[in-house]
Amino acid sequence: MQTRFGQVYSEATEESPVNPMAPEHLCSAFTEAIEALEIQIRERLILLKQFDRYVVSNLGMLLDEANRILIQAGVIPNFRYHGKAGTQHTAESTKDAPPPAPEATEQSSAEAASNSAVFEQIRQMLALQRANAGIPPRASDPGIRLVGDSELADLLNALPLPDTRPINGNLSDGEPITIDLRYVVQQILSQADAGDGRKPALDEFDEDLINLVSMLFEFILDDYNLSAPVQVLISRLQIPILKVVIRDKTFFSQANHPARRLLNSMARAGIGWSSSDEKAKDKLYNQIHNIVQRILNEFTGDVALFETLNQEFDQFLEKENRKSSLVEQRTRESERGRIKSQRAQETVDNLLKQKVSRYKLPETIHDILMNGWSRVMFLAYLRDDVEHRWNESVRVVDDLIWCLHPHQEDDERDQWVRVVPSLLKTLRAGLEEVSYNSSKLDVMIGHLKHELAEAFRTNAAIEARQDSPAEPEQDIATLHQTAVERQQELEDAAISEYVAQIDTIAIGNWVEFRLVNGASFRCKLSAIIEEADCFVFVNRMGLKVIEKNRIELAHEMRRGRLTLLEQGALIDRALDAVVGSLRSKTA
Repeated sequence: MQTRFGQVYSEATEESPVNPMAPEHLCSAFTEAIEALEIQIRERLILLKQFDRYVVSNLGMLLDEANRILIQAGVIPNFRYHGKAGTQHTAESTKDAPPPAPEATEQSSAEAASNSAVFEQIRQMLALQRANAGIPPRASDPGIRLVGDSELADLLNALPLPDTRPINGNLSDGEPITIDLRYVVQQILSQADAGDGRKPALDEFDEDLINLVSMLFEFILDDYNLSAPVQVLISRLQIPILKVVIRDKTFFSQANHPARRLLNSMARAGIGWSSSDEKAKDKLYNQIHNIVQRILNEFTGDVALFETLNQEFDQFLEKENRKSSLVEQRTRESERGRIKSQRAQETVDNLLKQKVSRYKLPETIHDILMNGWSRVMFLAYLRDDVEHRWNESVRVVDDLIWCLHPHQEDDERDQWVRVVPSLLKTLRAGLEEVSYNSSKLDVMIGHLKHELAEAFRTNAAIEARQDSPAEPEQDIATLHQTAVERQQELEDAAISEYVAQIDTIAIGNWVEFRLVNGASFRCKLSAIIEEADCFVFVNRMGLKVIEKNRIELAHEMRRGRLTLLEQGALIDRALDAVVGSLRSKTA
């Protein structure tokens, strides 16, 4: 779509693209439109979540339709893309093949164009480095014999290469290994002397590929986001990946290259490993370990091996993800239920304490409310979404206390006579519903009737508590804040920027916590329970490992004990890092 809009708007450039349907424009327009609404932050968040749920989540359909309209209008109707063989295809060259789905065609076209552009950009910067260093083109040097791809591939297969496997057979033991691929290739070329006096060398394209493989693994070996065992395992694939790149030059330009997809899948699947202690009985670890072992033992140049391994790994992950997703779903439901129950109990306790603390209630009344009716209120709070009984349960408390007040006016006493029978009936029905002790219920209701009748007959008031004023004590407490409290206030003021970062964590994102003793563990955000400001994290198996609120997470991040892990495709992130590194060198 971006490419097509570039054709529609003549002023569009790569540096300043024009796309009125870009998600950031649509979201910005919506946020500006709701700024005039006089609503609180909670309501504003609900509104934004609804916009995300019903508009942004369905934006793909809108963009697909826009692409279709542009195609019908003749704006680049046959988008070119690179196939697996590296050749260009158009609608005419594939007219005999079954037509792919429009969405798949557009997506693969965009990915292919993006990858090709990044790869070409890297080659241009490497060429600029050679030009700045004054290195002449090798094809024009009569003293050099260019070694072809097939010859180089044969040399890689025939000559003994450094053995990167540990003696005990466990490929993830120890630190990630480092291989100087440029030196390895030079050693191989030294064996390719044809005896004609010319020095064997690679052409610039092949040399760029080897340099790129070397820089790729430099990034991988320094990537903190990779779990340690996976990092060690992937580091042992430097020579096989070099062989792949020599035989199939689309590794860097095609995102769906089998070897590239396999590396991305292994890195993504193993992101949740916290330490190597889990390896002994971990099915995922064994699967990745076996994949690396098979590549080292079986790969001789046929990239089809990676396709086979991809299929097997995808099937394994599908089965494992199904099990962990079920456990994670149960964990989420359990945590939501627990937190809602906890919130319900706190709400009931606080409300009853607030109402009861105002008066010196008879012991019988106090016991009914705190030890009996509180259960009815708790249940009503949990069911309020569907039965709307919470306000009714609170009104019973207010009515009971009102009935214990003195009522001298005739209309108030008439109302008392009307209220009490239904009040007693409601109290009994509620207590029976929560299975209150049946043997004590009749006695308790009898005491309650006596207290109410006595209050009505004698017109006696329940006494208001004469507690000392709270405000002066509050002021004194404020004046005598401890050093710890003042320090906490300063910390709270300093974490605002970290709170904003916490709000960017999406469900499914992985993080790493570091403990005070130096240990660390990785976990995934499984649920955000807004009403309790609670973030629930689970491990790879879907089991809960920790829960914290937003402020606690911000403090952890400020102290350097919480790290957000990058989860984009490994090779894509590596290429972006390579581009950044080359730019800094050629600037």
